[in-house]
Amino acid sequence: MDPSTHALLLEQLPLPRPSLRVAVVTETYPPEVNGVALTVQQLVLRLQARNHAIQLVRPRQPAGDGATGNGASDELLGRGLPIPRYPQLRLGLPMKRVLLSHWSQRRPDLVHVATEGPLGWSALQAARKLRLPVSTDFRTNFHAYSRHYGVGWLRQPIAAYLRKFHNLAHCTMVPTPELQRELGAMGFERLLVVARGVDTERFSPARRSAALRAQWGVAPDQPVVLSVGRLAPEKNLDLLVSSWRAMRQVCPVLKLVVVGDGPERAALQQACPDALLVGALHGDSLAQHYASADLFVFTSLTETYGNVTPEALASGLALLAFDYAAAAELVRHGDNGLLAPFGDAAAFVRRAADLAANPMLAQHLRERARSTTLAQDWSQIVGQVEAVWEQLLRQRGGEPAQFNPGGQRGGGPQPGA
Repeated sequence: MDPSTHALLLEQLPLPRPSLRVAVVTETYPPEVNGVALTVQQLVLRLQARNHAIQLVRPRQPAGDGATGNGASDELLGRGLPIPRYPQLRLGLPMKRVLLSHWSQRRPDLVHVATEGPLGWSALQAARKLRLPVSTDFRTNFHAYSRHYGVGWLRQPIAAYLRKFHNLAHCTMVPTPELQRELGAMGFERLLVVARGVDTERFSPARRSAALRAQWGVAPDQPVVLSVGRLAPEKNLDLLVSSWRAMRQVCPVLKLVVVGDGPERAALQQACPDALLVGALHGDSLAQHYASADLFVFTSLTETYGNVTPEALASGLALLAFDYAAAAELVRHGDNGLLAPFGDAAAFVRRAADLAANPMLAQHLRERARSTTLAQDWSQIVGQVEAVWEQLLRQRGGEPAQFNPGGQRGGGPQPGA
C-alpha cells in the first residue's frame, strides 16, 4: 500500500477515548443485594471493560471479606457497621486520612461518589482537599424514607444534608428529568440527567423456565404475578397486599411470587399466606424468576429510579406501577404497561384487578414491553457517564462547567475546587 494512502486511512480512524483512572466510592457493593449495589457493580464492570482503571473504595463486609478484584482494577477496603434494621448491609465509616494518603501517592483522574454515607462524605472532603474533580450520584430518597420509620421530623434535616453533600461536588447525576426538577426546586445544583442501564441480555423472555414454574407449583398456562424488592416499610407493601387480594377476586388461580427480603417479610407472609416468598436473588437466578412470571406489580412510592421496572420490561412482563421515576420515563399507559396516578392507591388496585381479569391486555403489554428497554443498554449509559467525566476533566484547571451531555443542563453557581 502507498504510504500516503496508509496515512490517510489512519487519519480517518476515530480517535480512541482516553482511559481514565477513576476512584469509585460506595457504601454498598455485591455480594450485598440491592439496587444501588448492583447498579454500581455494573458501572464498574462496564468501565473496566472499556479500559478504564477503577479503584473501588468500599466498606469491608463480614466473613473475612478481602480485596477480591470483583470488577475493579484494585480495591481499598475500610471499616463498616451494619445498618439498623438491615444487618446484611454495611455503612462505611470515614477514612479521609487514608484516602488522602492513597490519592496523594497514586492520584486518580477523578473521584465518583455513589453514596452519601460517612464513607462518601469523607471521600468528598478528601477529593476537594486534593483539588480532584468529583462527581456524585443521587440514588436513594433517604429523606422520603424517614416517615416510614417513625422519624418523619428528620425529613428536612436529611434533605439539608443531602443538598450540602451533593452541592460540594462538581456535578450530580440523576436518572430522570422528573427527579432533576424535584431536586432543583430543593436547591440542589449542577444536576445532570444520566439514564440508568439494564442488562437486556440477562433480563430477557428467553430465560423463562418451565422447570422453575413447576417448582412454584403452577400449571404451564396458570398466570403468575411477580413482585421484586426489599421487604421494608418504604416499599408500600400494604398496597401490594391490597392489590393481590383484588387480583385474586377476579382470577382465583393467580399465583403471587415475591423476590426480596427484609424486616417486613414475616408480616407479608402472614397477610398473603398463599404467596411464595423466595428471598433475595441476583444474577441469572433473578433473571429466570422475572422471565418465568407473567405480570409484575411495583407499589413503591419512594424510588429515585426503580431498577426493577426496566428489568421487568426487558423480561417481557405486563407491568403496573405508579406514574413516576423509571415507569414515567419508560411506560406508555395501555401500550407497554399500565400506570396509576402517583399516590392514588385506589386507582392502583383497580388497575391491578383489570390486569388480572384481562389476559388479552396482559398479552399485548407483554409483547410490547421488551422493545422499550433496548435503548437502555448499559453500553449507551456508560458512554453518557464518560462524556460527563471527560468534560469535567477539561474544566479541571478552572471553575466547574455547566455541563450539557445529551441536551441536559445543570444549573446554579459553581463551588470552588
